Amino acid sequence: MTAVYDAGAFIAAERGERAMWVRHKAALLARQPPVTSAAVIGQVWRGQPRQARLAAFVASVQPVSLTEPVARAAGVLLARAGTADVIDAAVLLAAADGDVVYTSDHDDLARLASAANRRVEIVPV
Repeated sequence: MTAVYDAGAFIAAERGERAMWVRHKAALLARQPPVTSAAVIGQVWRGQPRQARLAAFVASVQPVSLTEPVARAAGVLLARAGTADVIDAAVLLAAADGDVVYTSDHDDLARLASAANRRVEIVPV
């Protein structure tokens, strides 16, 4: 089981929400580094000194590139699910069956998971 982070997970970490940091530390201790779409980092990163906590979090997450084939697959998935956020679709595509997706956008990720026939646990943050 791999933890997959949507933007909500990064925002929770940046705010210092203890539950998110506990989950994150547990994944690292289990030697299962969390993953995210590289596009999510673009959603949350502003390069400000006040983002030091976020910088530490980002550094310990494995980004998955948004390549052209992934972007095309995301577009197809969006059409199937009837949703519009390409980054949400890229996050879902980074997840495999049995993974846990941490998100503040539970409903859209659930629709995408259903449309992709992925058996993932979607945890609100």
